[in-house]
Amino acid sequence: MDRRRLSRQELIRARHQDGFVGRDGELAAFRANLARDPDEPGFRFLHHLHGQGGVGKTSLARRFEQMAREHGALTVYTDESVHSVPEAMAEISARLGRQGSPLKAFDKLLATYRERRHEAEAAFAGPDEPGDEAAPSPGSTFLARAGVTGIGLLPGIGPLAGAVDTTQLARGTDRLRSRIGARLRNHDDVRLVLSPVEVLTPVFVRELGDAADAVPVLALFFDTYERTGPLLDTWLRDILFSDRHGPLAPNVMVTLSGRDALDRRCWADHLDHVADLPLDTFTEAEARQFLAAKDVTDADTVDAILRLSGRLPVLVSTLAGSRPHAAEAVDDPSDTAVERFLKWETDPVRRDAALAAALPRTLDEDVYREAVDAAAADHFDRLCALPFVTGRGGRWQYHEVVRTAMLRLQRRRSPRAWAERHGRLAEAARRAQEQCAGGRDARACHRDERWRELRLREVYHLLCTDFRAALPIALSEVLATAHHEPPAVRLVAETVRQAGEDGDAPEVRDWGDRLTDALDGPGGLVRALTALLARPGLDGPQQALVHRLRGREHRKAESWERAFADYDRSLELAPDDTHALVGRGLTHRYLRDFERAAEDFARARDLDPGLVTAAFQLGEAHRLMGRHEHAITVFDQALELDPRHAQTHGSRAVCLRRLGRPEEALAGLAHAIELRPDYAWAMAERGMAYWAMDRHTEALAEFDRALVVNPGYAWAYGARGSLRLVTGRLDAALADLDRAVGHGTATTWTFSRRAEAHLLNGTEDAALADCDRALAVVDRTVAPDAFRAVVLAKKAGCLRRAHRMDAARDAVGTAAALAPDRLVVRHETALLTSAVAGLRGAASAWEALRDATEGIRPPYGIDPTKTAGVAVVSRCALGDWGGARAAAAALLGDGTAWEDIAEAEFGVRELAELMPEPDAATAGRLAALRQALLRRMAEVAPAPP
Repeated sequence: MDRRRLSRQELIRARHQDGFVGRDGELAAFRANLARDPDEPGFRFLHHLHGQGGVGKTSLARRFEQMAREHGALTVYTDESVHSVPEAMAEISARLGRQGSPLKAFDKLLATYRERRHEAEAAFAGPDEPGDEAAPSPGSTFLARAGVTGIGLLPGIGPLAGAVDTTQLARGTDRLRSRIGARLRNHDDVRLVLSPVEVLTPVFVRELGDAADAVPVLALFFDTYERTGPLLDTWLRDILFSDRHGPLAPNVMVTLSGRDALDRRCWADHLDHVADLPLDTFTEAEARQFLAAKDVTDADTVDAILRLSGRLPVLVSTLAGSRPHAAEAVDDPSDTAVERFLKWETDPVRRDAALAAALPRTLDEDVYREAVDAAAADHFDRLCALPFVTGRGGRWQYHEVVRTAMLRLQRRRSPRAWAERHGRLAEAARRAQEQCAGGRDARACHRDERWRELRLREVYHLLCTDFRAALPIALSEVLATAHHEPPAVRLVAETVRQAGEDGDAPEVRDWGDRLTDALDGPGGLVRALTALLARPGLDGPQQALVHRLRGREHRKAESWERAFADYDRSLELAPDDTHALVGRGLTHRYLRDFERAAEDFARARDLDPGLVTAAFQLGEAHRLMGRHEHAITVFDQALELDPRHAQTHGSRAVCLRRLGRPEEALAGLAHAIELRPDYAWAMAERGMAYWAMDRHTEALAEFDRALVVNPGYAWAYGARGSLRLVTGRLDAALADLDRAVGHGTATTWTFSRRAEAHLLNGTEDAALADCDRALAVVDRTVAPDAFRAVVLAKKAGCLRRAHRMDAARDAVGTAAALAPDRLVVRHETALLTSAVAGLRGAASAWEALRDATEGIRPPYGIDPTKTAGVAVVSRCALGDWGGARAAAAALLGDGTAWEDIAEAEFGVRELAELMPEPDAATAGRLAALRQALLRRMAEVAPAPP
């Protein structure tokens, strides 16, 4: 293509102005690659520069970029200021746009993503809903373990995901899925927020190719890749080596520049395609060449610089900065390396400012003014021009090697001045915190990233001022952050570690190492809290707080016994801690031990009558125990404290439905939704209210509405699936119940209902598996015996039909011991006895069942007792054909649910199978009864959609 080529003289001038010296081999290889046709086998489209800090990676990468531009390439240079894949794509698009090659379609989609992401984050930051603490779904657990969830999916976590164990992270993913629908109604928008990389990348790759078509090469440079690699590795690998996001233009060339080698777990299969460029210190020849280019040629001076710098390029550059010509300038053995860095800065004010500005970990102009003396306040721009100071995203930072040396110099030269300067910086950070807080409470402040940054700045400088006095403050901040914003604990731990290193305080450094090491392992926050608990001198209130926080983490991880142990110890130390009481009460509640939960919630309310959470949870405990009238009284008391508490209005309405007052329940749920328009739980409960009124169409519409608002709402899927089962939509019911389980609902009810659907569908192996899953859930909770008995009876039926009689006998025997009067248990006992001893041998059992169903008439509801089947089948088993026809007639009338009729037909069919050779009259009666039931099932079942 036509393009203006630089003249040889322009190339020479550009390189002279650049001042780049050395790295001849790397430059030659890169230049040769640019000259190749991208279609040639030898063309390298991926280069990797790596080596320790200060070896000149950034300088070489910049030189590569300049060479590419000289070749006519479009170039984009990024560094660690990008914190996610979408940010990386946005930065590349913005820089291409400034060069006249905008990615218009991508920019439009990116703008939509940012708007929807903001809405989703607002939803995610809202208050917890019932079910937020449920076990994570398998899909979310997989994402968490794969390390994907933290890469742009969970708002506010990102690269901090290592501080959260996988169970917590998976719950965060489920919570995001559950809440995103509250703000986003369009399916494409939901997918854009949940999977931004999957949606944005194909558009990005396509338009990147369009831009690349207009130039010989499109060169992308990713600097400081040791920081961004964990976020970008998989994405870059996929766009370079797979078709996952569409084909990439062949002339797109990528250069990665970072401290570490590429992660073999990601790149192992593709390393043959990487031009690997490891960098070390300058060779002596390169260092001398560099100094000569800077006009430093005196042999003794050159030797001194080589000795002091260790040939590390950044230090060679610093020492050569003012072109010293005298050996004495660098050969004084009493001077330190730092003094050499600034030896040629003749202005003492600027020299002192450069030293003082090394004290903060990062700089902006405001921090600079606090760090330096007033005389140097206006010299910030001069400081930023120093070769060891780099700026990114409005922040400036010293090179690590230089800063470390400067800190050591100041600490040793004048401990008093060191402490005074750090104290001044700590006080400035404290004032900025107060302004940022704006009167908000501790929880709100800790959730504000800017406030947390200022707080950590204060903690760092306090530790450097007087570590003995400040260490308790720092460790208390660890606890406060663990209380209000657990993912940010790692930042506090790293701040403590760095303060110990920079301030040469071994005790502080050890604490930082201990905390960061703990956070790196499984159950990281629990381990960190355990480390804090072992600290000598921890007072009683702090011990109580540690136990309470550790109990919370154990509860989230479903380590119930450990959770109780910590909550109990916390309450021994602080008996009046209402937060610990509520936390322990929630643990009892999740284990379905509602009595003990109510005791804890009641005590918390008594201690703090204004605590709405305690009042609401107390009402919930009574509701879950079936004490609906008492629950309403407690909910009314909670509403006196907060009349706009939507959850209380919703739960109160559910109690009204349970008390047979569905119209009042509908009104209460409508008010809850009015207060909180995204309240999917209330919408689903309104569906249950319509169901109780046999208004099935309206009930299904409410479940649908709840799932539009919250596409990940597992319980709504379960409820809709159960209603579809009742009304005869068997395939749709199974699909919904599968979704309920897939989205994380691990309840006895869901598995039990799916087992019913599998039985009616004829898939008995699947029914047996769901019975076992239901029992596993029961084993983890303090469930009523009747729950276990019903599931055991269903399991016994599956085992009996599979001719596993011993196992069936054990299961039904255990069920009978738990709930002997439960109809489903007595029914299965009669069936099993009939299978072994015949109908005559089971006559007494069938007579008892007949008597138990006298006077029961449809509708039978959704209680899993198989009442309809028992009423018909028990009479058939006794040869009471008149009674069987009467019971069946009631079933065949209007208003009976399809499931009840199907259960009766299933029972009659089972009974027929237990009669190996019935007489003709009996066989005919059973067949006629089955046909009548089947006809009615066909009439009741809706037409396929």
